[in-house]
Amino acid sequence: MTMSSSSHFFTSDGLNLHYLKWGNGKVPVVMLHGLRGFAQTWQDLVDALGNEFTFYALDQRGRGESDWGPTKDYNTDSYVKDLTRFVDHLELDRFVLIGHSLGGQNAVEFIRQYPQRVIAMVIEDIGPGSSKQGEGAERIRREMRNTPLSFDSWQDAKAFWTSSRPNLTEQALQARLNYSFREVDGNVVWKHDQQGIGEARLTIEPIDLWPAFHAIRCPTLLVKGGNSDFLSSQTVNDIMASSDVVQAVQIEGASHYVHDDQPEKFNEAVVHFMKTVLTD
Repeated sequence: MTMSSSSHFFTSDGLNLHYLKWGNGKVPVVMLHGLRGFAQTWQDLVDALGNEFTFYALDQRGRGESDWGPTKDYNTDSYVKDLTRFVDHLELDRFVLIGHSLGGQNAVEFIRQYPQRVIAMVIEDIGPGSSKQGEGAERIRREMRNTPLSFDSWQDAKAFWTSSRPNLTEQALQARLNYSFREVDGNVVWKHDQQGIGEARLTIEPIDLWPAFHAIRCPTLLVKGGNSDFLSSQTVNDIMASSDVVQAVQIEGASHYVHDDQPEKFNEAVVHFMKTVLTD
């Protein structure tokens, strides 16, 4: 059964930022999408986790229905400040935090600054060094340099995502078409600030995530795509060796975009983790 969401806004740093809310359960869950993601990307996981939770998915600045910001502010410090204002706006003292890629980076850095506020955390396919080196980091930089700002037709937009993300399920592909694009004067353009986000990704040095990973004190699930070019097995092993609270799972048949490529397996892993760590 698909849970219905409600749409809301709050203000951070002069920007109107959009978020979705599902459910009315006793445990709050805050969800952060990836570099070019959107709040609706978490619908399947929301449905899998069900009524015990209240879910809040943020369109991070420059994405979805949220305002665009200056290119220089598409950085971890600004994202974490937005997240802090978000949970304060929601009046959440303690909550579960889930993030994919860029969202995972922002989640881990938030927990370094506010460790007492997070009950448990799920990090999808990012670790220290992921954004700086390796095939995945280079692929994303290449995409940022080469992605068109507009398309002549919806078919061309679909072809872009099909070529860029060949492992997407049909449902995930349709979600990207629905929530990544809008039509303006006969052209299909990005909803997110592709130019600003792309420039920031190419010019702003990613932060070192090791201090944040070393600061994790809550139960944490690290999800790696079996075919990921972004999070290496060696990095996962290094994280596990340095922490008593992080557990890892590898989802076969998935790239960096685990929840899009293998949603059932991803959801199953997260549901199992949540049931294990949130038992009364």
